[in-house]
Formats: sequence, C-alpha cells, structure tokens
Amino acid sequence: MAANDNQPDVKIVNERHNPTVAALLSIIPGFGQMYNKRYWKGATLFILFAAFIGVMYGFIADGLQGLITLGETPRDDDSRIFLSYGILSLIFLTFFISFYVLNIIDARKDAKRIQLGWEVPDLRQGFKNAWDTGFPYYLVAPGLFLLIFVVIFPLLFMVFLAFTNYNLYNAPPRNLLQWVGFDNFVRLFTINEWRNTFFNVLSWTLIWTFVATTLQIGLALFLAIIVNDKRVKGKRLIRTVFILPWAVPAFVTIIIFSALFNDNFGAINRDIIVPLFGSGIPWMSDPFWAKVALIMIQTWLGFPFVFALFTGVLQSISADWYEAADIDGANRWQKFSNITFPHVMFATAPLLIMQYAGNFNNFNIIYLFNQGGPPVRGQVAGGTDILISWVYGLTFENQQFNMAAAISIILGLIVVVFAFLWFRRTRSFKEEGNI
Repeated sequence: MAANDNQPDVKIVNERHNPTVAALLSIIPGFGQMYNKRYWKGATLFILFAAFIGVMYGFIADGLQGLITLGETPRDDDSRIFLSYGILSLIFLTFFISFYVLNIIDARKDAKRIQLGWEVPDLRQGFKNAWDTGFPYYLVAPGLFLLIFVVIFPLLFMVFLAFTNYNLYNAPPRNLLQWVGFDNFVRLFTINEWRNTFFNVLSWTLIWTFVATTLQIGLALFLAIIVNDKRVKGKRLIRTVFILPWAVPAFVTIIIFSALFNDNFGAINRDIIVPLFGSGIPWMSDPFWAKVALIMIQTWLGFPFVFALFTGVLQSISADWYEAADIDGANRWQKFSNITFPHVMFATAPLLIMQYAGNFNNFNIIYLFNQGGPPVRGQVAGGTDILISWVYGLTFENQQFNMAAAISIILGLIVVVFAFLWFRRTRSFKEEGNI
C-alpha cells in the first residue's frame, strides 16, 4: 500500500485563489491579506508597516551605522551611546523582520484555507477570532517587552563590549572605542598573568560550587532523615530551629561570621582555636583557610532551604513502601538507596541544580566576607575570588570593562551548559510527560 493511501483526500473548492500570489503580494505588507478579501486586516498591517518605516527608518539606519563606526570624533562622539543606539536598532530590526515574515506566512495560510472553501469572516468575527487565538500572547506581551529592555538589552551591551577595547585608559567620551574582534579572549588565554589568574579562579569556582553545595545538600538530607524518624519527639521545634539560619538575612550572617573569623580579635580564634592549639588560624590572611571558612559559612547558610525541601518530600513518601521493604528483609541502607534517595532526588533535582548554579554565581558571600581576598602575588584576582566577584573587581575597581565582559560571556556559557546538561539527565525532566 502506498504511503499516502491513508491520507484523507483534500478537495480544492476555489482553484482560482492562489497561495503563491498571496505570498508574493505580501512583499508589501497587507496586500496579500487584501487579496484574501480581509480588507481591514490588510489595511491595518499596511498602516503599521508604513508607520514603522516612516518613524524608525532613520533611527535604525543611523543606529546600525553608529554600531559599525562607534563614533568618528573623540570628545564629541560617545561610543557608548553609539553602541546603545546600535543595539536598539538591532532589536527594532528584529521585530520588523519577524513582523514581515509572519505577514507573508499569514497571507499564504489564509489563501490555502480559502482554496479549501473557508469563508472569510466579517469584521466582528475577525476581531473575536483574533482575541480568542491571541489572548495568551496579549498577556505575555508586557512581560516580554520589559524582558527585552531590562534583561536582553544590557546582556547584548555586555556581549558587544567584550569585542571592544573599553578600559580605564581608553574610555569614552575622551577616546573612541574600536572593535578588536577576539583579542580580549586571546589575551585571556595567552598572556601569563591573565591565563594563570583565569584558570586559578575558574578551578576555585568549580571547587567552591561543588564542595559547598554538596555539603549543604548532604547536611540537609542527613538532618531531614533524622528529624523525620518516628522516634524523634518535638519535630516542629527542631524544624523551626533548623530553618532559623534561613530566616536571618544572609548579609547579616556573613558580616557576623566575618567578625568571628577575624585573625586578631575573632571569637573563633580567641576562644576556641588558641586555647586548644596555642596559636590561631589565619582565616583572613591565608587563601586556603579563607576558602575553608567560606565553605563552612555557605554550608550553614544554604542547608536550611534544602532541609525544608527534603522535609516536605520525606513526609509525602508512603509508609507502605517501607513496610513492604521490611517484609522483604531490606536493611536501612537498602531502604535509603532504593526508596528515600530516589524519591527525594526525583522531586527536588531541578531545585538542587539551581542551588549549584546559584553558588557558582554567589557574589554576596565572597564579597562581604573579605572582598575576595587575600591578595595573591602575580594574580589580578584575590585568593578567594570566584568568577563573578572577579568580574565585579575588574569592572568597578579596575575599569577593565572589555576583559570583564569577555569573562562574563564565558561564565554565562558555563552556567547555561551545566544547567542544560544536568536538567536533561534528571528523571524529573525525562519523565515530565508521565507525571
């Protein structure tokens, strides 16, 4: 039997109406819709097209030209303004191209429907159909508009800066910016000082993310299992106490810990370490011990939220499964590895991945504890700087905007790739349609 034998026969009612003609006429927006006898719709599209060309053509043309040159006269032309106008022009041009393509597709689709006998609706019915089909888009449009100009525009500005020579010694409006291609990325991986700093900071960022996040998750799971045990009394009080560190603002906790870990007058050295060992630990002045302190602080700050998640999941696991496991002779480890752990991970894996991604960019604790210090000889970042805090220092302290932008692009790519790959590996993603 031929492959198309099971396909229903499509009967063309109006052979004279040609979808190709409708698409070709739509090269001038609205004309294809008029060919389809949708006169109000065609007139509206043509007016919008003509208004956009009349109002925005000059802005887009000048913006794209400025994006190429980034200015011509130092002190008079500000390259940052040229860059901003150029990015806005690209955004508006993208809107226009999308509108133009959709106009052609719409005309061709309506023409095909007319061929098959579809009756063109009157004005009132057309408005009703447009409202019914477009209602979800009308709701998300304001949010999309804000997203474009609050998130996408600054993001594009940062991306473009990574390909310029914008730094402390070449700053507009005194100087004009120039496009330098991938020179900033080449410097990052070829110049010894930049290369060593980048790989040292990247390795510490990965270690920090994995160790601190895994410890807070492990501690939260351990405490949640203990508190969930039927033999434990006063569960409500214990859960409240464990969630208290989450209730206190994080920056307050970090500042308090910064004082507690102080090398000279901190209570940890003065009251605990020195009486036991005779000398204090250089928590603030030695990079290794500063990293240990940061991991301990983050474990303390991060476990309450995960503990609350795990507590809710553990209470939702049916007791019948554990009873069935007892009948089968399973020990505690087998019940944990085959019942408790899989269910907890299935329910919370996406949120746990976000914990890793959040700690990868956890600027607050690094900066508030000791501003990324202590300094390291031969390195343009502090001993405990992670990528995001290093980018902050390059931007606001050293005005190395081009290098900060280049590192930010790499940072963003790492987070996106990591989150994408691990989301796809989770059972909650693979079995989403089966829930």
